[in-house]
Amino acid sequence: MTRLPLFTDRRALLKGAAAGALCAGLPWAHSWANSEVLPTRAKPLPLGDVRLLPSPFADAVEGNRKYLLQLEPDRLLHNFRKFAGLTPKGEAYGGWEADTIAGHTLGHYLSALALVHAQTGEPEAKQRAEYIVAELAEVQAKQGDGYVAGFTRKRKDGTIVDGKEIFPEIMRGEIRSAGFDLNGCWVPLYNWHKLFAGLFDVDTYCGGNARAIGVAVGLGGYIEKVMAALNEEQLQTVLDCEHGGINESFAELYARTNDRRWLQLAERIYHKRVLDPLAAQRDELALRHANTQIPKLIGLARLHEITGKPEQATAARFFWKTVTTDHSYVIGGNSDREYFSEPRTVARHITEQTCEACNTYNMLKLTRHLYAWAPSGSLFDYYERAHLNHILAHQDPATGMFTYMTPLMSGARREFSSPTDSFWCCVGSGMESHAKHGDSIWWQAEDMLLINLFIPSRATWQARGAQFEMTTRYPYEGAVNVKVAGLKKAQKFAVALRVPGWAKDAQLSVNGKPVEASNDAGYLIVRRRWREGDALAFTLPLELRLEATPGDDKTIAFLHGPMVLAADLGPVDQPFEAAAPALVGADLLAGFKPVEPQQAIYRADTIARPTALTFSPFYKNYHRRSAVYFRRFTDAEWVHEERAFKAEQARLKELAARSVDVMHLGEMQPERDHELTSEISYPVVYRGRHGRDARTGGFFQFRMKVRPGPLILQATYWADERARKFHILVDGQRIATQSLRPDKPVFFDVDYEIPEALTRGKDSVLVRFEPEPGNTAGPVFGCRIYTQQANATAPI
Repeated sequence: MTRLPLFTDRRALLKGAAAGALCAGLPWAHSWANSEVLPTRAKPLPLGDVRLLPSPFADAVEGNRKYLLQLEPDRLLHNFRKFAGLTPKGEAYGGWEADTIAGHTLGHYLSALALVHAQTGEPEAKQRAEYIVAELAEVQAKQGDGYVAGFTRKRKDGTIVDGKEIFPEIMRGEIRSAGFDLNGCWVPLYNWHKLFAGLFDVDTYCGGNARAIGVAVGLGGYIEKVMAALNEEQLQTVLDCEHGGINESFAELYARTNDRRWLQLAERIYHKRVLDPLAAQRDELALRHANTQIPKLIGLARLHEITGKPEQATAARFFWKTVTTDHSYVIGGNSDREYFSEPRTVARHITEQTCEACNTYNMLKLTRHLYAWAPSGSLFDYYERAHLNHILAHQDPATGMFTYMTPLMSGARREFSSPTDSFWCCVGSGMESHAKHGDSIWWQAEDMLLINLFIPSRATWQARGAQFEMTTRYPYEGAVNVKVAGLKKAQKFAVALRVPGWAKDAQLSVNGKPVEASNDAGYLIVRRRWREGDALAFTLPLELRLEATPGDDKTIAFLHGPMVLAADLGPVDQPFEAAAPALVGADLLAGFKPVEPQQAIYRADTIARPTALTFSPFYKNYHRRSAVYFRRFTDAEWVHEERAFKAEQARLKELAARSVDVMHLGEMQPERDHELTSEISYPVVYRGRHGRDARTGGFFQFRMKVRPGPLILQATYWADERARKFHILVDGQRIATQSLRPDKPVFFDVDYEIPEALTRGKDSVLVRFEPEPGNTAGPVFGCRIYTQQANATAPI
């Protein structure tokens, strides 16, 4: 058996701003090497030529298939038919499908049906997809102008109407774009992007569907007329509203019809504010909504494949490199509260609102584009990390339900969707993600078969008339066996196996004997004359290791091979109210002891604080609270940490003794007890703390107890906010104006003196928060009224 070392040629750093020592430590943080052996292009084996064998990925596909067949197409088509003047055949679903984004799920659902048909051969999925396309064609014909949509519009008086109403206004130049709202409609172009994708996927995976392309062409014509009425400034205003990858939609429509009008429109849909800096290789992503941006880059990547324009590839590559090295968490996901933070600040944003599943779904799509242009193992090092640890964690395979966020804060729980009353964006992308787990395992290029993911499966390589079977318990065990299960005649070709960047070495044999192999760009490559029955044995060392967060080597996570491990903090039906666990010691890895090594279960007794911890694969903690990230301390540092904690507890105890009243904003019973009233105001939860905000034109107010003497109103905020300004009033009199801006990532308290004249002779006062026009107020994570004198006690 041949043992081969880790390759150094994949370690050449990427030229440009995303390269250098800043990227050290991540296996994909190095360039896509200039390949000498690998082909310059690759493409995946068709999804229909891959069948999954038993594994967690196959379980996910099956759970998803069952859910897809539980849904009723006529309910998803409700608004489409209603607004075309046709009688709906089913009641509308709830959740987002009952809001102004209604209709977006249908596009995802079309894609998912087509994909699950290709992945499993499920005939009913194809029948449903073709039925929906026929329904859409009927709706479009009734509309008479190419229009087809299910989204609605909320007028200023609150009335909900057909979303089509906004487009004559937009064509007249009456454009009101507010990030997610376009003239009272929630992300209509994003919505259409999903519908286009669904139509294209039905055509691709269901044996061709001219009617689907016809619907896409008709809808494209309607959108083209809207865009033609806009000058460049007006178009950019429209594009300030999230529009998904609608540029990709028109690039793909051109690729399928060869009509240049669609290519011209695809290139015109270019959001300068976001894409120009990326094309210039500048990271200006901080405080931008993350998933709003990723599809724009996928669209540019698709355009590059059509036009060959280098700047389109430059922007896509720079974005991918920047996000995966400077803005991503250990599970491969990104964003906190859906937004990018400053680069290399992951450790400051480990919350219950990481990581949005749609983001990773789209990052994997972008990765596939980049890999197809220039195969490199480093790209699939990232893909494997995110696919295994985030996407697999995103779905409960027992129910088929999905998370929106996959929280990484210690003790947080995963919140799963309901079957008929959620329909978040991450439900839609989840339907797709878990319909196609076989789509990136096997790739082909010229006379080479590339194996990028080690997932049990069978594959047919049509170009060679060959069938392959992969069996493995990876990532729990390192052995991967690939058999030539069918080959009509012996022939010469190459098989390339990815060696992950974290692997110290790899072992390889064919038919039980050492084999000569070359290496290039993160692959072992065996070129020989293959015969039916040949068996290739490939083994990777799955050692336990730790990985620091980008920018903070004191915050760490643990991995077993590519698999992120998490400490078990108890079942989700029990609250977790303890401090986040920490690890103390000079050699942390030595403190891990295997319990069930074949299940990647470890125990940390001596190094864990405040108590021993059991570690297991993170993705499997569907109904367990867990800890993924840990602060690491030396023994001396931990003594100081304990001392600081005790001092803070003493401060809080003294403050509690001086408190007159405490308001826990965002919690139902305290808000009722304090007679809270509000308009355009919403409860929030962040980093385990409840709060409330007020949007433009809104407010929230509540009643708090007072007592004679000098009093202070204390409000708690989160420092690292997007800029905003608001006012604090007591019984109608403004006592302060507060501004928030991106600062340091901490909760902080602000004290406002309450004039004694406002409390004299009163038992309570009305505290009100209202935004400056054009701003939002808060969030405010609790209020307290307390006495100025330390010896003036007043129990709450």
